[in-house]
Amino acid sequence: MNAPSTSAPPASPATFVRGEIAQALPPPVSLAGPIGWMRANLFSSIPQTILTLIGAYVAVNLLWTFIDFTLVRAVWSGADRDVCLDEKAGRHVGACWPFVQAKFGQFMYGFYPIDQRWRVDTVGIAALVLLVPLLIPSLGYKVLNAILFFGVFPVFAFMLLYGGSLINPWLVVVDWLAIILALVLLVAYLLSLSEAGMEERLLFAGGLVLVAVLTGIWFLRPAWFELHVVVGLGVVMACALSIAESRANVRLLLVSAAALALSILCYGLVRAGTFDLPALPVVETRQWGGLLVSLVVAVTGIVAALPIGVALALGRRSKLPIIRFMSVALIEIVRGVPLITVLFFASYMLPLFLERAPDPLMRVLVGVSIFSGAYMAEVIRGGLQAIPKGQFEGAQALGLNYPRMMGLIILPQALKLVIPGIVNTFIGLFKDTTLVSIVAIFDLLGTLRAGFTDPQWASPVTLYTGFAFAGIIYFAFCYFMSRYSIFVENRLNKGRRR
Repeated sequence: MNAPSTSAPPASPATFVRGEIAQALPPPVSLAGPIGWMRANLFSSIPQTILTLIGAYVAVNLLWTFIDFTLVRAVWSGADRDVCLDEKAGRHVGACWPFVQAKFGQFMYGFYPIDQRWRVDTVGIAALVLLVPLLIPSLGYKVLNAILFFGVFPVFAFMLLYGGSLINPWLVVVDWLAIILALVLLVAYLLSLSEAGMEERLLFAGGLVLVAVLTGIWFLRPAWFELHVVVGLGVVMACALSIAESRANVRLLLVSAAALALSILCYGLVRAGTFDLPALPVVETRQWGGLLVSLVVAVTGIVAALPIGVALALGRRSKLPIIRFMSVALIEIVRGVPLITVLFFASYMLPLFLERAPDPLMRVLVGVSIFSGAYMAEVIRGGLQAIPKGQFEGAQALGLNYPRMMGLIILPQALKLVIPGIVNTFIGLFKDTTLVSIVAIFDLLGTLRAGFTDPQWASPVTLYTGFAFAGIIYFAFCYFMSRYSIFVENRLNKGRRR
């Protein structure tokens, strides 16, 4: 019988302890990096691979065709059309850039006098100086910057571009602001009265406004004078109500009366021509053109579209039937017709109802602003519908009234949700400015077409060169707006990331 073995069992592998931490292995090349991204997004399956190859072939061909025409085979210098003809050049000629160089001033300024083009340059520099700090979040003084850009700059730009008196435009602006302030404060005072009999007072005030407006339309003249009369009668009526009820708090009424007095003073000075002393040569808007007109129409429409859209969107959700009906009617009527119809009506039909026809460019600006505001209203209404009901209830639980609830709680959230839709409307509006050439306003494309008729530059490639130049400009502006909207969207953490 064998004796039992007394030797120790073999050591277990589990007793091994590494003396140092193992280095992490890099991710597989097929799953990470550019190759992994291409495999996951471009070549994940046979159908997707086929579509990727077809798309790449089309994109490369289009890109090479564009580069070949605009750079490789392009002509860069010359004095007339001969340098852009195949027979004269001895080769297949591409873009005729001497045509753009010769007409560049016309494309930018239209028929603006050459010796006065410094005014356009000054306005452009001022716009950049005010706009760039407004778009950079890290820079301060946003409120002051916004007041200067949206309040002071438009008057300064119009005064410098149009010319004429340097004081009257400011008096007109003060007149507008003062009469609007007086009207708003008057309405606020009437709403602050006791509820007993308030509906009758509001009905009386509304009837007074209606009679004045109808009177102005009946005599086919601007109702600006009637508006002063209406506000003045309203202030007198409010004074009578205040005295009858012995109300002590009449600060709103006093400020309204002071604003009315300032408005009447400015109105009288403008009508009397007291400061009507021209300091700059007048350049009629029919001499404006090119990129200048395109930017004026686009910027005016963009700036006016957002407040008009907010007002119409809130009016459409209002509980007052008359406000809701008027908002819905305006939105649906404007959205039911193309922009060219609005431009035709503003340019050719509107002067028939007025004693003195407004400036042609001003009619176009009003039409574009109303049209873009109607579309913007639907975009903003979509954002308002996406806000949960609890946000409204929470704001009301905090004791906020309707203006504060909308301005502080609801509208900021709604506008964040619809940033892509808002910017999409802005981009569409910028491209739609080309339609103003149909109503005899020479924008960039209109000036471009006028340049095509010059026999000195008539060649087979002149047309394509001009449209390529315009396309590059429109793409640059639209691409900037698109990228900035993405930046704002990511900064507000409202982007959808997958």
